[in-house]
Amino acid sequence: MRARPRWLAALSVLILTLTAFVVDGIHSPKPAQALNNGVARTPPMGWNTWNTFGCNINETLIRQMADTIVSTGMRDLGYKYVVVDDCWFNPNRDAQGNLQADPGRFPSGMKALGDYLHGRGLLFGIYQVPREKTCAQYFGAWPGATGSLGHEYQDARQFAAWGVDFLKYDWCSPWGTINDQIAGFSLMRDALAATGRPIVYSINPNSIHEKTGPQRNWGDIANMWRTTEDITNAWNTGQTNGYPMGIQNIVNVTVPLASYASPGSFNDPDMLVVGNGGMNDTEMRSHFALWAIMAAPLMAGNDIRNANAATMNILRNQNLVAINQDPLAVQAVQVSNDGTRRVLAKRLANGDVAVALLNQGSSTTTVSTTAAAIGKSGSSFTLRDAWTDGTSTTSGAISASVPAHGTVVYRVSGGGTTDPPPPTTFRLRSESSGRCLDVNNSGTANGTATLIWDCHNNSNQSFTQSGQALQVLGKCLNISTSATAGTPVQIWDCNGGTNQQWTFNGNGTISSVRFPSLCLDVNNNGTANGTTVIVWTCHTAANQRWSRV
Repeated sequence: MRARPRWLAALSVLILTLTAFVVDGIHSPKPAQALNNGVARTPPMGWNTWNTFGCNINETLIRQMADTIVSTGMRDLGYKYVVVDDCWFNPNRDAQGNLQADPGRFPSGMKALGDYLHGRGLLFGIYQVPREKTCAQYFGAWPGATGSLGHEYQDARQFAAWGVDFLKYDWCSPWGTINDQIAGFSLMRDALAATGRPIVYSINPNSIHEKTGPQRNWGDIANMWRTTEDITNAWNTGQTNGYPMGIQNIVNVTVPLASYASPGSFNDPDMLVVGNGGMNDTEMRSHFALWAIMAAPLMAGNDIRNANAATMNILRNQNLVAINQDPLAVQAVQVSNDGTRRVLAKRLANGDVAVALLNQGSSTTTVSTTAAAIGKSGSSFTLRDAWTDGTSTTSGAISASVPAHGTVVYRVSGGGTTDPPPPTTFRLRSESSGRCLDVNNSGTANGTATLIWDCHNNSNQSFTQSGQALQVLGKCLNISTSATAGTPVQIWDCNGGTNQQWTFNGNGTISSVRFPSLCLDVNNNGTANGTTVIVWTCHTAANQRWSRV
């Protein structure tokens, strides 16, 4: 979550005194039942100190910001969590090992700050880490080493005593495997539960670390989890999932993870940068609209005290906030994406569907879909434009002229719904071997190979279908645009290309849309774990027949 140099000297390792999940060296552990701690039934909304102020925070600033959240009407729209990020603490714990507020910046103490927020109808959020040092401490911007490692239950009790309602828990260390992260994040989850206080639990497994955010559904551990590296106020930084991330880059990673979202469990594409400069108003509106339709937490990060009218109009857009806060709490799924024109659709509790028409290109273009494509049936529909609040009617066509990097959002009402349940995950089992299509070593790098392996329920065998794309680990099943018989099947950033689209045929084969004569094939009819998966000239032998299980 920090502006920082990349990869300093390796952090000295303290071995966790926890029993890690016992799994083989290739596959990540099976997720447990989703966390249900009774909070965050819709995406949390609020404000966080970091994006504008970094370590330059104090209790006067926080109180002023809280007062402004109330006076501008943001609180009444749902912006209730005021999260005090890194650098709030004394660099040293007290003699009993308790965390303390920095006496110069928070002389009244953290409980008094929490009381102030609660007295204004707001909720209190705070920052901590599961390792030895917070991010600011790790990079030398703040002294000390006051992370929660070895103090998890003690810190959780302290937070509860201060009236904390939201914990942002940031890995911020290169140390550890994904299994170490699961153990560390789970320990604080259990510590928070033991306090008996309802506390929203927000985790970031990506800081200074392999990008494990997309590798599993973290909903068994946290209420919200970062899917990518840190956001920056730019439309596109060209990063697949590296520091820092632009809006378009974050969308590319987070859209394929739609099936993970549900009440109490949300993909977190990071805090909002609306009002922080770096983008034009069209891009800022697009940023907010996409976070809203992706059921993302809406955590503002600008200086609200002096925000201009354009910024406040974006943050206080009631139509988009209503879409984001819809009690069904599902994330929009991708309807289509040709590389320039992208369509996302989010089912709403009253039967309406919110549809986002995104122009990823550099010039104005028309983006279109249909009522049928977004899950509506019938012949008469009303479209409400989320930005203008104007309405129009259609018999089924949904279309808009969208500026470069713009997003038009319609709330579509009328007719019936044919929408299926949120995307379900499935494995693809080879008929010849009885083993399943598997991403090698749970890798998420572009070009990671696929193979067959004993079937299990881990995320590197869990596929979802979005249109004709097959998504896994936040990527898409992919072949080269010049593929021939024998070309390996890999994963790659989802881009909407026909080389990432697949057709399930009635005879059990799965053929490429770009090359209809090529089908998914277990190389040389192999049956052993680790046998590669390629495309080969379509036939009906068992090594090309697959079943969804």
